[in-house]
Amino acid sequence: MVIDGLEVSEGDSAPIDHVGILLERIAQGEQRAFARLYDMLSGRVFGLILRVLVDRSQSEEVLQEVFLEIWQSASRFAPNKGQGRSWVLTIAHRRAVDRVRASQASSDRDVRVGFRDLDVAHDSVAEQVELRVEGRKVAGALSTLPEAQREALTLAYYGGYSQSEIAALVGVPLGTIKTRMRDGLSRLRTEMGVTT
Repeated sequence: MVIDGLEVSEGDSAPIDHVGILLERIAQGEQRAFARLYDMLSGRVFGLILRVLVDRSQSEEVLQEVFLEIWQSASRFAPNKGQGRSWVLTIAHRRAVDRVRASQASSDRDVRVGFRDLDVAHDSVAEQVELRVEGRKVAGALSTLPEAQREALTLAYYGGYSQSEIAALVGVPLGTIKTRMRDGLSRLRTEMGVTT
């Protein structure tokens, strides 16, 4: 089979990673491969970013950042560690989450300044202690879960990945991820003494 003038063999061993092939060509500075990758994935990448950010104009900015990063760092793609599409979507998700965190940090700073200016007494020490205690409880409860359940929940709640993305990253069927998350959440509730 030929992809953009590049002969690729179609063996029975593994499916062809078209995105991975394009990334390897982008790493060599091929602009045509970059344009093809953009045409192939920009809609999917934009949808992922928009789902995280909700704001369309910010999503468009992040989309540009993602493809700039792909152009600059395509040489870091390691085909032996995963599929090209997953690598691109991971970059997009990370960039979108970073933007959310930056926006949240800015908003938090504004709120803190507002509270400081109001000169309202606030027991931040007690709040920090409570958050740390709760965090330790969750971490302790997570550590009791089987590795597969812990991994799925950590990727979802700390990494911000969807169930479909987790299935792609871990390399298992979507139904398996759903089961792991459901069972893991059930065990966490029991472990933390949460009654429903």
